[in-house]
Amino acid sequence: MAHSILIDVENIYLRGKEHHIRTGSGFVSVKVYGDQDKAALITYPDLALNYVSCFQGLFFCPEAASLLLHNFCIYHISPPGHELGAAAICPEDPVPSAEDLADQIVEVLNYFGLGAVMCMGVTAGAYILTLFAMKYRKRVLGLILVSPLCKAPSWTEWFYNKVMSNLLYFYGMCSLVKECLLLRYFGKEVLGNVEVPESDIVIACRKLLDERKTKNILRFLHAINERPDITEGLKTLKCRTLIFVGDSSPFHSEALHMTSKLDRRFSALVEVQACGSMVTEEQPHAMLIPMEYFLMGYGLYRPCYFSDSPRSPLSPSCISPELLSPESMGLKLKPIKTRVSKVSYEKRL
Repeated sequence: MAHSILIDVENIYLRGKEHHIRTGSGFVSVKVYGDQDKAALITYPDLALNYVSCFQGLFFCPEAASLLLHNFCIYHISPPGHELGAAAICPEDPVPSAEDLADQIVEVLNYFGLGAVMCMGVTAGAYILTLFAMKYRKRVLGLILVSPLCKAPSWTEWFYNKVMSNLLYFYGMCSLVKECLLLRYFGKEVLGNVEVPESDIVIACRKLLDERKTKNILRFLHAINERPDITEGLKTLKCRTLIFVGDSSPFHSEALHMTSKLDRRFSALVEVQACGSMVTEEQPHAMLIPMEYFLMGYGLYRPCYFSDSPRSPLSPSCISPELLSPESMGLKLKPIKTRVSKVSYEKRL
């Protein structure tokens, strides 16, 4: 029984439909998986990535895929020009800001007739989704953020990104740029060294980076490197927020800072041991148990045929006490309808 269900989950995830949506800041690609009558989960990847290179590890993890696809229809939003097979964006098109990218998301939701949605983002994508949640509070049920950003770039990050921008501009996706990006994504445990070869996920990511159009990456990098500090706005967020960060992520301190500024009644932090920024690829199993607790607050559960939770690399001390509190995670909340008719939005417009 479990085996047949597992195959069905994989088939659902492989049968997605891609939509190219015109927005006020240009076209954006959205890959949709699952039953569109279900609640919506939108994802947004980190710099130079798309759903394949940023979320495939999580959705190909059978237990996590069953939890998410059983409860949600997945809408993978790619930053402009980051989707598979994307052509180079016209140089004359205006370069969108981080705020423009957040505004694009509400246009995507309106296109599909979606109301309030669950959001999942990684690093730069987590920043865009947090900004979206601050601007459009009624459109967000909850946030699942992986190695998120909330402050403006430090001088070190700003300079690092400027160097990477110059390398991209003059040399394209050269070996040095790839190494910079891989250090951003992964921990030393999978990057390898002289004695230990790099892992398969790093090799796969390196190949996928070759497919990105340099000018498209530069546009997203510019938006993120010019991002404003949104720390003060975090205090106004009332949606429930679950944050993951690897203990060897270069954005570890940023995630801790963000957690300290969120309302502790509605937020929880999970630090993943021996992991870099992209927990979704490096240790997706570590996300399962915390996500199960988190989604219980919305009346959402894993199917019974995956009743036994897998082993997790998390030790109990890595999970914030708030996460294990049913009251904090909102177990008394009723399931919330997330789909509305397109007609109602057309009337508003």
